[in-house]
Formats: sequence, C-alpha cells, structure tokens
Amino acid sequence: MQNDYINMMFGANSPLSFLSIFGTLLMTFVLTFIYVFVYQRTFSGFSYSRTFLQSLILGSIVCAGLVMAVGDSLARGLGVMGTLTIIRFRTLVRDPRDAMFLFACLGTGIACGAGMITIAIAMAIIFNGIALLLYAAPFVSRRNYEGMLRFTTAKDAVVKDAVDRLLMMMCESYTLVSMRNAVQGELLEYSYQIKLRDASYQKDLIKQMSEIEGISEPLLVMQRSTVEI
Repeated sequence: MQNDYINMMFGANSPLSFLSIFGTLLMTFVLTFIYVFVYQRTFSGFSYSRTFLQSLILGSIVCAGLVMAVGDSLARGLGVMGTLTIIRFRTLVRDPRDAMFLFACLGTGIACGAGMITIAIAMAIIFNGIALLLYAAPFVSRRNYEGMLRFTTAKDAVVKDAVDRLLMMMCESYTLVSMRNAVQGELLEYSYQIKLRDASYQKDLIKQMSEIEGISEPLLVMQRSTVEI
C-alpha cells in the first residue's frame, strides 16, 4: 500500500530514452505543421500573424515536453501547475477560429507527450480535413473580392452621392468605415469596406473614382490570404 502512494506521488515509470523523446517531439512538430499549413491555406482576412503560427508549433512542443516530464507523477504535475500559475499570458485571441486551432495544436502536443500517437494523428486528419471542407463549402463566405477603398476630398466637395452610385453599381456591399481629417484638416479621408461583384472591377473602380470631380488619390487594397500587412 505504501508503495502505491509513493508511485502515485513520484511516478513508477522508468525514464524515457532520448530517441523516444526526440521521436515524440518530432512527431508533434510534423502534426502541428499540418495545422499551420491548413490554417494558412484557409485563412480569410487582410493579414495573419506569423508569430501566431509560430506559437502554434512551439506551444504544442512545449505541451508534449511537459506531459512527458510529468508522466504519472502527481508531485511533478503539481510542480508544473505551480510554475504555470506564475506565468501570465495576456495575448488576446481575436478570432474564435484561431482559438480552435490553438486548442487543437496544444491538444495534439498533449496527446503526443502522453504516448497517444494514434489519437494525435487521427485528430490531425479529422480536424484539418473538416477545416478544408468548411473552407470549400458553398455556404461559407470566402470573401474573395473584399477590400478597403480609401480616397481624399476637399472639405467643401460634395461627392457622396457620386461615390454611392458608383459603389452600388460595382459592389455587392459597401460600408463607410471611417472619415477623418487629413493634411492638417484641409482634406477629408474616407475609408470604405467594400465587396466587389467581380474581381475584374478593380481597375474600373479606381479609374472611375479618379474621374469624379473632387476626389484625389483613390486607393484600393484587396484582401489577400497569405500577405502580412
């Protein structure tokens, strides 16, 4: 009975070999890299954070290492828990989808560290397969033609009606995001979030915006899924 308590507190497993540890961490990296690749391919937005992608891989490796270090020792587990309470993570995850990828990568690291390689592989295949399926599904908005339109006008220029007519003709939807003073208050800068009806309208939109009297420096930035701004 006493030996059972000792084994529960300090663990009964023999130390892992170097090759076993190296293989587990390498498998964790490979599986997590698949998550990162799928995340990048299915990302929708103006920019993604490279540091977030790196954190997915590094965080999973840390989890795998911690699980292997703890093993079945309650004492080591409490020690790791106490250490983690000292470290405060204040980084906000803005998108729930990002949180799911982060959770999946950490779960993969935990599964690999616990020796459940089959579970880790199955989870990676199913999770990333479903992520690709959802990205390609017709009911998911892929926002292929979304962008940000910016231009400046003089404060006394009346251009809103002309801009509205042009945007209604070329865009499925558009929203005025901001309007602020520019050039020490002499000009107004407008920013619109737009969704074009067709990708070929990009050049035509800028050309016709330039022809509207009172508008200067029209700029259209289309969303790209693999560019960090």
